[in-house]
Amino acid sequence: MEQVVKIFIYIHAFFGGISLITGIASILLKKGNSQHKKTGKLFTFAMLVSTLISIPISCLPNHENPFLFLIGLFTIYLVLTGNRALTFKTKEKAERKDIIISGIMLVFSIIALFIGIYGYTQSIENSILYLFFGSFSLYMTIKDFIFYKKRTPNDWLKNHIGKMIGATIASITAFIVAGLEIGSLISWILPSIIGTIYIYYWKMRLKKK
Repeated sequence: MEQVVKIFIYIHAFFGGISLITGIASILLKKGNSQHKKTGKLFTFAMLVSTLISIPISCLPNHENPFLFLIGLFTIYLVLTGNRALTFKTKEKAERKDIIISGIMLVFSIIALFIGIYGYTQSIENSILYLFFGSFSLYMTIKDFIFYKKRTPNDWLKNHIGKMIGATIASITAFIVAGLEIGSLISWILPSIIGTIYIYYWKMRLKKK
């Protein structure tokens, strides 16, 4: 059984590497051109495959990791909502799929927050990470429901860029923590902080346009 798990971990790492390369390429390429769209589709595919493999692994004996399970769900949420944001260019109302995806992530965000609060009061290791990502994902899902109800003409593009950059940051974080084996608190949080600043920069550029 352990040998099978190792094979899946290698597959997970392979597609994780593809998502890292294509994610960075999508950020650097001119938005909207054919190359950007192609790398974006490859990034989406690779990221979903890599993450969908990691989630069941994080629940197996000797590999149990509730935090990585939640991060996996958060990554899938970012990729799915980031791609579905493009559909709001032409549609007016959110579909049931949009509500379900954001609703599921909202529930798990609250769970992560409760784990973090409990862990912090009990001085449990990594509780600050649960608090950080729980708060961050809760904020994003609340913003989703605001976006579904009321938005300006180019909010779909802001949402798409923000979510896809966020998913790329998740890939970079996984590379630092798992690939380079740097598991410090700063290695988990710093990429998200830098990514948030970059997302804000892009939103300001779109606002000026």
